[in-house]
Amino acid sequence: IQLETLEKRLKDADICLQFDKDALDFLVEVGYDPVYGARPLKRAIQRYVENPLAQAILSGQYKSGDKVVMRREGDHLAAAA
Repeated sequence: IQLETLEKRLKDADICLQFDKDALDFLVEVGYDPVYGARPLKRAIQRYVENPLAQAILSGQYKSGDKVVMRREGDHLAAAA
């Protein structure tokens, strides 16, 4: 649900966002806590997806019409158009 909301916001800017399986697995790993459950997931999405993607969009790396795929690279996610 959290990712769908982000995907919809980017779709309004005509940017298609997709995640490969390893990227989704990574978000599950860092976004789950045995005590708090999935509550940390929103913060993980902000830290590993939203913030880097926003910086890339503002710097002009991605623009309207682009398809961005998030992939896991070690201990972080990387976006590629």
